[in-house]
Amino acid sequence: MAGDARLEVAPQPPRVHAGQVIALRLYDIAYAVDLKRAEALWAARGPRSGGRRGLTGTPPKAMAFGEPPLGLPLGPLPLDLDGARVAAEVTARLYDFGVVALAITVPVADLLWPDFVALTNRLAVALGPGGPWPDLLQRVQVGVAEALEKPTGAPVEEDYLIAVVNRLEEPLSAEALLARLDLVPLLSGETRPLSEGARAELLRQRFSYYPDDLVVLTWDRAFIYEPRQDTDVIDVLEVANAQLLEMRFYDELLDDELPRIYDLVEQARRGANLFAARRYARLARRLYGLVAEVTELTERADNALQVTEDVYLARVYAAAMALFRVPVVSAAVERKLAIIRDTYGALYEEASGSRAELLEIAVLLLIALEVVLSVLRH
Repeated sequence: MAGDARLEVAPQPPRVHAGQVIALRLYDIAYAVDLKRAEALWAARGPRSGGRRGLTGTPPKAMAFGEPPLGLPLGPLPLDLDGARVAAEVTARLYDFGVVALAITVPVADLLWPDFVALTNRLAVALGPGGPWPDLLQRVQVGVAEALEKPTGAPVEEDYLIAVVNRLEEPLSAEALLARLDLVPLLSGETRPLSEGARAELLRQRFSYYPDDLVVLTWDRAFIYEPRQDTDVIDVLEVANAQLLEMRFYDELLDDELPRIYDLVEQARRGANLFAARRYARLARRLYGLVAEVTELTERADNALQVTEDVYLARVYAAAMALFRVPVVSAAVERKLAIIRDTYGALYEEASGSRAELLEIAVLLLIALEVVLSVLRH
């Protein structure tokens, strides 16, 4: 009939048949961790550790951990999300350069896409600062206390949220997924519509290796579509966050240390006397020790992940490092180390100069003494 009009019905959003939401919180807990000792200590308390595994889907010659982290299972954790009880699983991973990465994982099954987005955003709020994190951190610190070298008092922290879809009700290519699903509310946490510029910026850092996988990165969240359930991208994002955390820790440490160094140098110069060389030498040794310690541990963090042949993971890793501004913070650390090195060099020269002056005075005194003794003899 001419008067008939068929209403177009919007397609129902797809269901997420299998996936997970992972909340990461990383802490700097020590200058270094003896991972073998930590594994033995954890086993002695009862629960078995998760061992020290590398990347699961990438050959070691293509990309590998410099020193594989130690996984520690912390067991189930019930969460209350707006009155609904959600079962989560908690794990921790220890890195030898003093970082622990806590992960709270909520498995997802048979959720419509809007419900998956809502769950992700509710978890982001529920697992913000505070929450269960301090208790989980204390459990790890107590369990491996004897394996921690120079534990830190007030740990610096970083957080990251990863939403993972392993299976949709119908397989989609990466292009079809981007066309069919709106990732912006998930990546931004916003309920109001964003401008086209903001949307484009959120979706700018996206990567695919196969036609049916997708990774989208932002500053504090990531979306991963991975039908093969490969976890390497998750591991790479964790390492990048751990490296950011470590560089931030040393950046803040040097920020606090530099004013103290200036004060100590000023005190040493104001109190110059015959023993100034010894004072300068002590201060120079302290600066040399600080530079050596920070350089060693930052290099260990820099080498946490070694990339050789895996171009795709290398691109994801490089994008995450740039997005998290790790090179910028690392450059700031290097500039401050250069200032301390220069100060050490200046102090060393002043100590050498003071020693030379002291030797000159000693020689003059000996000559004077020789003259006096000669006069007295005659």
